[in-house]
Amino acid sequence: MRKVIGIGETILDIIFKNNRPHAAVPGGSTFNGLISLGRLEVPVSFISELGNDRVGDFIRDFMVENNLSTEFVDRFPDGKSPVSLAFLDDDNNASYTFYKDYPKQRLDVPLPEINEDDIFVYGSYYSLNPVLRKRMVEFLDYARERKAILYYDPNFRKAHADEAIRLRPTLLENFEYADIVRGSDEDFLNIFGQADTEKVYTDHIRFYCDRFITTHGADGVNLYCGDCRQHYDSPSIRPVSTIGAGDNFNAGIIYGLLKYNVRYRDLANLPKETWANIIRCGIDLATEVCQSYDNYISKEFATSYLRQS
Repeated sequence: MRKVIGIGETILDIIFKNNRPHAAVPGGSTFNGLISLGRLEVPVSFISELGNDRVGDFIRDFMVENNLSTEFVDRFPDGKSPVSLAFLDDDNNASYTFYKDYPKQRLDVPLPEINEDDIFVYGSYYSLNPVLRKRMVEFLDYARERKAILYYDPNFRKAHADEAIRLRPTLLENFEYADIVRGSDEDFLNIFGQADTEKVYTDHIRFYCDRFITTHGADGVNLYCGDCRQHYDSPSIRPVSTIGAGDNFNAGIIYGLLKYNVRYRDLANLPKETWANIIRCGIDLATEVCQSYDNYISKEFATSYLRQS
């Protein structure tokens, strides 16, 4: 059976609304999407790290409860599990403050088993961090050698925009590893200073990766694939929280790749109809997660969605 392997940060998100704490939930860019995939009964492994503390125990137990393998989670004794404060504005979009205390030795885990047509997910600053880069490249090289589908979401926050030039070589290397690049219009504005995703594709992405998906909030989704250009509308909703929306869009795309049996060799010539079905899965999951304070789809939604499939 095909499986999904993700690498990224785990963190406890404490969510504030009107300057008051409203919820505390395990999170992390790749983590959020993998939890949703686990709830959709997809075999999932996560490469990450946690402190040997109560927050780490809480997150690890949550992973187990949601069908994520913890075999490749490094529990470090020195340092503490990271925490973020997420402040929701009037439109329920979040800004973040992070608290981290990592040890010097990190990601001390073996390479997971990866087979042809598995899906390897990476992204955010975790995939750019110079401290972790050598280890990250080992995982990326291994996944590519095994002919997995490499899925990259830069998730490049405004807080790192002043580092974009310095990080550009690593970003471009990540694009080159990827079989699919997905990001928001805001990500690429922060990276390249361009809001026009057509120009971002032609000027910066296409040379490295031919398949490019951009999300634009209420303005929908764009697909760039060679000379193909497609737009997909998003449903009109009033979000409770947008935390995890992009992460769960990723989960939906990955679920769609599995559901429609898209394999590594199929990506170069995927029909428009198949892309439309896959992107619909992404929109479905992103829409669902925006209607709660959770960072992932609910178990009830997952059960219902599986029945529809």
